[in-house]
Amino acid sequence: MPSTSARALSLLSMLTAGSTLTGEELARRLDTSRRTVRRDVETLRELGYAVEPVKGAGGGYRLGPGGALPPLVLDEEQVVAVVVALQTSSSVLRGIEDANRRALATVRQVMPRRLRRDADAFTVTALPNQWEFPAPPPPADVVRTVGAAVRRRELLRAPGPEESRLLEPHHLVVWAARWYLVAWDRARQDWGVLRLGEDTDLEPTAVPFRERPLPEGGPGALVQGTVDRGDRLAPWPCTGSAVLDLPADLVARFAPGGAVVRRVDDVRCELAMGAWSWIGLAGLFTTFGSPMTDVRPAQLRDAFATAAAHLGAAARD
Repeated sequence: MPSTSARALSLLSMLTAGSTLTGEELARRLDTSRRTVRRDVETLRELGYAVEPVKGAGGGYRLGPGGALPPLVLDEEQVVAVVVALQTSSSVLRGIEDANRRALATVRQVMPRRLRRDADAFTVTALPNQWEFPAPPPPADVVRTVGAAVRRRELLRAPGPEESRLLEPHHLVVWAARWYLVAWDRARQDWGVLRLGEDTDLEPTAVPFRERPLPEGGPGALVQGTVDRGDRLAPWPCTGSAVLDLPADLVARFAPGGAVVRRVDDVRCELAMGAWSWIGLAGLFTTFGSPMTDVRPAQLRDAFATAAAHLGAAARD
């Protein structure tokens, strides 16, 4: 028969799955008696694990919130996922670099030798690529404040020059390495999207709200299709703009990170974006396949002329 400590660890591993297990089921899986299961449950509680009894039909035991952190039991795929995530997460969230390094060292230290070899095979150095259109990550405390309000379904207050607005925070969305909050604006009585950054000023209120059904497509589609989502023009070496014969919400869905879309009318919009060269920027604009007017600055117009000559020569070849 397994020792008490080994049996308690097995019991804890079963409970970490999140479901409620009856004493009879636990006894069968541990090959012991229900009385022994009760003693092992008490052992776990003494060690700080919040094992809760569940009464009534279908009752048993479950691991409740709080208490000590259960030991991690990871398979090979999970090890790879954790190691890669810890090495690359600082690209989308600022202020957690040291915590990432310490967490990675802690996870690696407690791994069995076989899994440690798997983890070491995925040691990487994350470098940004120009086509990723990166942005400065938001501070971790901003995301923590907003994320807590989303999880608890509590109102956030957005201070304003004249009066503050109350927002019902529903979802956090990361898109193009940028963080966005999907929230219901009580003043406007409509859904809105707010970009999270260094200057984000949202105050928790601890006031609960009722969840609302999201628009069709969910939070991701809402973020991608919202024109005024707080984006700023990224500081590229070359930046320019043009008016496209396309609706603003369509262009906003496909514009690269760091671009800004402004509605002109129902069928036209102004797109401003940047790149590392003028010819590269011209190429980005041509991907929309739309007629363009009011192209600025002159360097971008010259780049379009150069691109047209090159493309024309390629078409004749």
